[in-house]
Amino acid sequence: MIVQTNLPYNSKILENDIYSLLNTYPFIRASVIGYSFLGTPIHCLKIGNGSKEFFYSGSFHANEWIVSPVLMKFIEEFCSAIKNNTTIYGYNAYDIANTVSLYIVPMVNPDGVDLVTNYIKDGTNPYIYASIISSNYPSIPFPSGWKANINGVDLNLQFPAGWNKAKKIKYSQGFNRPSPRDFVGFGPLTEPEALAIYNFTLEHNFRLVIAYHTQGQEIYWNFQNINPPRSFEIGQEFSMVSGYTLANVPYNSSFAGYKDWFIQNYNLPGYTIEAGLGENPLPISQFNDIYKDNLGILVLGMIL
Repeated sequence: MIVQTNLPYNSKILENDIYSLLNTYPFIRASVIGYSFLGTPIHCLKIGNGSKEFFYSGSFHANEWIVSPVLMKFIEEFCSAIKNNTTIYGYNAYDIANTVSLYIVPMVNPDGVDLVTNYIKDGTNPYIYASIISSNYPSIPFPSGWKANINGVDLNLQFPAGWNKAKKIKYSQGFNRPSPRDFVGFGPLTEPEALAIYNFTLEHNFRLVIAYHTQGQEIYWNFQNINPPRSFEIGQEFSMVSGYTLANVPYNSSFAGYKDWFIQNYNLPGYTIEAGLGENPLPISQFNDIYKDNLGILVLGMIL
């Protein structure tokens, strides 16, 4: 086993795990799609060489970091099954890999994750910068309540899909400046992490995207009144194999997210999956349950 699933994950562990995976499975294609506010690489791994492109991502939100090792563990198990010509979730992995190209960005927000998992240490400039931002919101615990990038912008409120509505809602809630969560930024796509995901999506022809978050055991599948063809039916399959609820996004959180923009722009299936249950950041002890619940989604997302 390569991917570490028993300790708080951070950008350094991610890089080490990627290096080990590449050594073991040389058919993986690794790239850097951009850099964070602090200049940390945003890594992408590609599995398969088929014409049908799919995209999974995770850790837009810092204190939802547990989804990063979930995605990495899936990469490891998928690649192992490809190498050994065996099945994953009942499907032949080698056959899937010849049909699809799966792109995964396991950690969209490496700086924020590093802050929450204490890889960015107390007393360093980024920590001090974030703590000053956080001091304006004393009701949000620091750093465990931090969702934003290190610049105090919520990366899943950065996309041009009702961004002005998101701004109006979040400003009315008091998030009108850099904050540990819910600040939309001073415009859409101002943050390098969000812009990297946006540009990467435009460069590809994804048939379906999944953005992993925590928590609530829910699957969000539509954007306003846009219901892409087969999106609901695929969502029902995801719900069936995971036990998660297929749900509509609460109105106040239903604008400017990545899957919102993808659905608006392409009219193709896009999903936000709220994995696990409890208070963020979820404990690593939930890893096995989250992984087991989501393995079916991760496989069926490429073949439904």
